[in-house]
Amino acid sequence: MESRVEKVLFSEEEIAKEVRVMGKKLTEIYEGKDLVVISLLRGSFIFTADLVRAIDLPLEIDFLTTSSYGHREHSEGIVDIVQDIRSEVKGRDVLIVDDIVDSGYTLEKVYYHIKDMELKTLKTCVLLDKPDRRENDFNADYVIFTIPDVFIVGYGLNYGNHCRNIPYIYTYVDPKDQ
Repeated sequence: MESRVEKVLFSEEEIAKEVRVMGKKLTEIYEGKDLVVISLLRGSFIFTADLVRAIDLPLEIDFLTTSSYGHREHSEGIVDIVQDIRSEVKGRDVLIVDDIVDSGYTLEKVYYHIKDMELKTLKTCVLLDKPDRRENDFNADYVIFTIPDVFIVGYGLNYGNHCRNIPYIYTYVDPKDQ
């Protein structure tokens, strides 16, 4: 990590502004509905916290933990549900929130897992979409930023067990490439 420098993709201010815009949009969409937001841990916890504060409606929040990356930079396509939700979602409107959709495996696995719970509606919202990495046909319903195929960290996204607490999103650039 020391041999790399960072390039900021989205500043703290840019993220905050776009999350507020999405929160307002979701407020309009879910007005009068029984909304349950399911945050995929660990990567989306910061994004989810900011997003639900920007949704001006009563809602319930739950968490689901998956594992697919380990300490690698790329998913190998095997997604495990490590900890399931505890909320009763039958007959309710559910919004799955994740930090990023790249290969599409994690969001697809969770979507079909939750879909089997007899919901009223089911939608997905991601902070980041990396379509160049998609290995299936699954796309999020609501996307804040679309990015190229770069390895990014910060704002909940990790490098190993670090960098989740950085308030902006950045990528590593090898100094010899500059």
